[in-house]
Amino acid sequence: MIQATNIHKFYDNLHVLKGVNLHIRKGEIVSIVGASGAGKTTLLQILGTLDKPKLSTGSELKINGQEVLKMNDKDLSKFRNLNLGFIFQFHQLLPEFTALENVCIPAFIANKSKIDTEIEAEKILTYLGLKDRMHHKPSELSGGEQQRVAVARAMINKPAIIFADEPSGNLDTETALNLHNLFFKLRDELGQTFVIVTHNEELADMADRKLIMVNGLIKREVKKVTIITFETIKGSI
Repeated sequence: MIQATNIHKFYDNLHVLKGVNLHIRKGEIVSIVGASGAGKTTLLQILGTLDKPKLSTGSELKINGQEVLKMNDKDLSKFRNLNLGFIFQFHQLLPEFTALENVCIPAFIANKSKIDTEIEAEKILTYLGLKDRMHHKPSELSGGEQQRVAVARAMINKPAIIFADEPSGNLDTETALNLHNLFFKLRDELGQTFVIVTHNEELADMADRKLIMVNGLIKREVKKVTIITFETIKGSI
């Protein structure tokens, strides 16, 4: 799904990413954690094609088998729109549009049918529990509802991967937990792949794999362990 090799990034003389390597499989939920300045968001932006690494260092990035670093800007924008979804901490919803209209925007950019897009958007919003809120504007929605609209917008083009940058950072504890559980529901029921940068340790620990960044490198990987009890075995018989 994602194969990143020797990813380097400089900002002037500051060496932010120092040769990151990672592989993310389809249907995985992977969290990226680390102290501020470790390079988490920079890595997420490069994986999501919103930024580019230092190419002269031999950096490579393949997504769904395609070498995205070799694409021109026009092809890369089209690839990003059709294959990648994004969720940010502060929603980034357009205030003048309704929830439904906000969700439709990426599909309209891809020149998809207005009728088909609106039908798909209504379906996703209903799935996310927003059937009665789809014609409300962001200012009329709670923080949790706004973030679910952002999730729906990320899903509208049926992306291979959804990238989330501190998705629960602006939510209260209960709403954040609901959002975290939603990600796993989407993975379990729809096979969605997520890459999540977060300071929320609870969300990070729920992931299939937690990648710990230190000073521009992935220093450690923690895999989620499923504990099998007698009750679990008995319930499967």
